[in-house]
Amino acid sequence: MQILRIEGGRRLSGEIGIQGAKNSVLPILSACVLTGGETRLNRCPALSDVYAAFGILSSLGCKCRFSGGIAEIDSRSIGSTEIGDALMRRMRSSIIFMGALLGAAGECVMSFPGGCELGPRPIDMHISALRQLGAVIDEKHGRLICQAPKGLKGTVVNLPFPSVGATENVMLAAVCAEGETVIVNAAREPEIAELGSFLNKCGANVRGAGCHRIVIEGVSRDKLHGCEYTVMPDRIAAATYLCAAAASGGEVNINGARVSDIEAVINVLRQAGCRVCDSDGGVYLSAPAVMNCVNTVRTCPYPGFPTDAQAIVMAALVRSRGMGIFVEDIFENRFRHVDELVRMGADIKTEGKVAVVRGVDKLTGAAVSAPDLRGGAALCVAACAAEGETEVSGVCYIDRGYEAIETTLNALGAKVRRE
Repeated sequence: MQILRIEGGRRLSGEIGIQGAKNSVLPILSACVLTGGETRLNRCPALSDVYAAFGILSSLGCKCRFSGGIAEIDSRSIGSTEIGDALMRRMRSSIIFMGALLGAAGECVMSFPGGCELGPRPIDMHISALRQLGAVIDEKHGRLICQAPKGLKGTVVNLPFPSVGATENVMLAAVCAEGETVIVNAAREPEIAELGSFLNKCGANVRGAGCHRIVIEGVSRDKLHGCEYTVMPDRIAAATYLCAAAASGGEVNINGARVSDIEAVINVLRQAGCRVCDSDGGVYLSAPAVMNCVNTVRTCPYPGFPTDAQAIVMAALVRSRGMGIFVEDIFENRFRHVDELVRMGADIKTEGKVAVVRGVDKLTGAAVSAPDLRGGAALCVAACAAEGETEVSGVCYIDRGYEAIETTLNALGAKVRRE
């Protein structure tokens, strides 16, 4: 088991680059099964979830190479449409292969996906939407048997909630469906726009990705091909390093990060007293020695405040002046980091979907455990601002979404070592 030892109390400052986006590259990797060709992805992050996706692609017959941030996927020799249980359990995003395989081969077999335990995240919406396109999906002994005996046919899919995963699954399945598919109440995250851009570069016909209404005109699969594509910057990783600098009263410039992707997070940091601005193709932040608590932070679908940043921003504000309220409206079990922050001296009370944060004068290093990906990142943020040494276990969760987080924090003047 690996741990991170973080010696806190250091003001973080400096300039860093930002990794490719985990939540963008995973659906793009699944889309590679549609292309029937060779794809080159630049700025592909070295994450455990990415390696899990490579494992799935390899099990299907794809050839994968990865070195120096460049991934090459050759999907010309796909010979299987079944994904084993062990591979499915490694990450939540494995469910996105359902739409891609239905679109590419008209069938697939898989089990239910794994991932962080953030409360109920049913895939009913995914299944219902794909059934509207003509898929027949049955569950047998914990396996999902998916077929499209009459082919997939375009239709209007009205999502009851703007689910990112369901939107991506429908987009992938609809690329080669007969006729036109319209997704109403689609997720609007930047990663959705990126998936649409990638698919179009591969020969698909997708319009409106990133808007509430997406239109996909089906094309024959022989019109699709591989391409070279650069993965977008990771907006949640950028928010994490902004918060780490803010928590320590520091200053940072993140090259490649996009203000437009994280405006909701930036607005909260500005309310807390930070100066944040666009900096020649990046994001610059300068924080006061002590921030102010923000009255209310409520998570909601993009362009609202992202649930993935809730724990991270909370960790940055536990040493602020005053009292603030966090309301988690996306997942039921996303305050699991709170008990660990309290171990470090934070004053946080939770009830249901609400957390009340009262600022404290200081945090103290302690032995804490990452409960999930973003909760683990939050503990790293808090540890940078704490007095003494913090030992963070559960690093496997953090590695799902951060490329060598210790290296990036150390580049800003932190003192972090992996053991």
